[in-house]
Amino acid sequence: MPSNQTPLGALPARFRRQRILIVGCGDVGQRVARALLGQHQSVRVLALTSTPAQVVPLRALGVLPLLGNLDVAATLRRLSGLATRVLHLAPPPGAGAGVDPRTTALARALRLRSLPLALVYGSTSGVYGDCAGARITETHPVAPATPRAQRRVDAERTVRTLGRAGVRVSILRIPGIYAPDREGGTPEARLRRGTPVLVAQDDVFTNHIHADDLARTCIRALWWGAAQRIYHASDDSEWKMGDYFDRAADIYGLARPPRLSRSEAQAQLPPLLLSFMSESRRLDNTRLHRELGLRLRYPSAAQGLAQAQVAPEGLKTKNPA
Repeated sequence: MPSNQTPLGALPARFRRQRILIVGCGDVGQRVARALLGQHQSVRVLALTSTPAQVVPLRALGVLPLLGNLDVAATLRRLSGLATRVLHLAPPPGAGAGVDPRTTALARALRLRSLPLALVYGSTSGVYGDCAGARITETHPVAPATPRAQRRVDAERTVRTLGRAGVRVSILRIPGIYAPDREGGTPEARLRRGTPVLVAQDDVFTNHIHADDLARTCIRALWWGAAQRIYHASDDSEWKMGDYFDRAADIYGLARPPRLSRSEAQAQLPPLLLSFMSESRRLDNTRLHRELGLRLRYPSAAQGLAQAQVAPEGLKTKNPA
């Protein structure tokens, strides 16, 4: 069996020379790249970027940058046949109908020549919509309530078509990503602004994953994710949103946020913030542990938030992927 500490090192020889293409090589993608390159020197990591300024920093990480734009299909032709495994972390467009043309363009490009062995897509837990606080597994039906969640559902359908063509496709449904060394990766700034949360009786359950644990999840799914399988990339904690911010405030030595009723929040808070306060669910992560064999470094956000806030190695970026 492969080692948990070096998940590439114990693979059979025929699997050792792998070319991993990361599409959407932002903060999490870079963590994946560093982990892969640190674990096994025979792995080649490639990254698609639409920004020429990213080329030099990506090379400094040991990554081969490929200039291309998911919004310009003609620039993606070179991707076909390049990689044995693909990690797709690029978000859909921020506006438009409930479709993701970027994932469609990527899928078409990958089909031009030999298909990769595996593809892992980073989706969102928002595809479930509001579950009224229920604890849900990956078999729960999707009910996206926002255009951005609808675009993610469309992207999931697109990558599943690649699965029917012979690619081993796995989908990660990801909740809120945090990390002290991630730009905007903690609630500290929000707490300093005094942004309110809901009173306990109106509050919603929320889910989290530390960026390092998410990167490790991506790597394990690239090798051991089952075909057409969905995994909740979430930690073990089950907190309501207000409790999360209260705990963070205690860790940082800040005042706990004020509490509003839902009716007060609807009158005072912007629509985007309200949308995150309108969906309540608890993600069951049994598959993450049992099927991917992942032992979380930060099972609870309390542990991850207390992590020393050290500047990240390598490239910093605002890319949310």
